[in-house]
Amino acid sequence: MDIDIVSEEENPMLHRTDVTFRIVHDEATPERLSVRDSLAAMLNKEADEVVVRKLDTKFGMRKTVGEARVYESPDHARDVEQEHMLERNKIEVGAEAEEEEA
Repeated sequence: MDIDIVSEEENPMLHRTDVTFRIVHDEATPERLSVRDSLAAMLNKEADEVVVRKLDTKFGMRKTVGEARVYESPDHARDVEQEHMLERNKIEVGAEAEEEEA
């Protein structure tokens, strides 16, 4: 799986960078969590600071276009993102995150 970043747009009010990327893959569309982990490694960030919002693969193609939001910290992600997006990206929500820190 090869990931190429198409564009990056800073959003300082929300402490994040909006990233559009393209993936070329040999098999089926890659899973959201594997894309998140690869993108985080590529951007030198922690996995829970990256939220993959969208993966779009055209029928029969081996190319996927996606959108992600890269936050400065996991706390900023929890403050801004909707709960279902945090769950899809396996980022701990609310009390669960506080329990892990203790």
